[in-house]
Amino acid sequence: MARRAPRGFTLVELLAALLILSLLALMSYRALGAVLDTRDHLRDEAAKWRRVEAFFARFESDLRLAAPRPARNAAVAAGAADAAPLPAWRGGADTRGSYTEFSRFAAAEDVDWPRRVAYRLTERNEIELWLWPADAAPGTTPSRYTALAGVGRFEVHYLNAALVWVDAWPGSTADAPLPRAVRVRVVLDTGEDIVRIFAIAA
Repeated sequence: MARRAPRGFTLVELLAALLILSLLALMSYRALGAVLDTRDHLRDEAAKWRRVEAFFARFESDLRLAAPRPARNAAVAAGAADAAPLPAWRGGADTRGSYTEFSRFAAAEDVDWPRRVAYRLTERNEIELWLWPADAAPGTTPSRYTALAGVGRFEVHYLNAALVWVDAWPGSTADAPLPRAVRVRVVLDTGEDIVRIFAIAA
């Protein structure tokens, strides 16, 4: 019996195999790209929420040490007869959102910790932290730091003795008590709306 010669691949079969391999490579590349994009997105989201959590942790830490102590200002230091100290806590709102400023006790482990702090939203869409080394007295310019970037709206409301939320504190007297609680609303540039409520120690 005559043996048949071994048959190789035809050109059409080779082209079909190359086409299939090309399609598989293209799908694998796209799948890998999607995985890498998802990884980058999740990394960015995690970093964003870590920054948000760090901001609220710092804010809460300052609130825990809030002090019902009026602060000296330039007029008081100069001895003006009609001068009045700054209230222990003052806050209000402007076109950019809320600002809040208050006196605080020094932490036991930090002798040089600031005695006056403030939070306000800047035109760069950043909540800025202001730290005074002492009271807001003459010659004491606050140091400024970015507490949280990428913020579209920053609102602070205060719970008064009648258990009503108000958007300004304290009123007209420097010796007004501290608010009972503070409600903070932060709206990020990416659309997330976060609200936290913090009780203030009596």
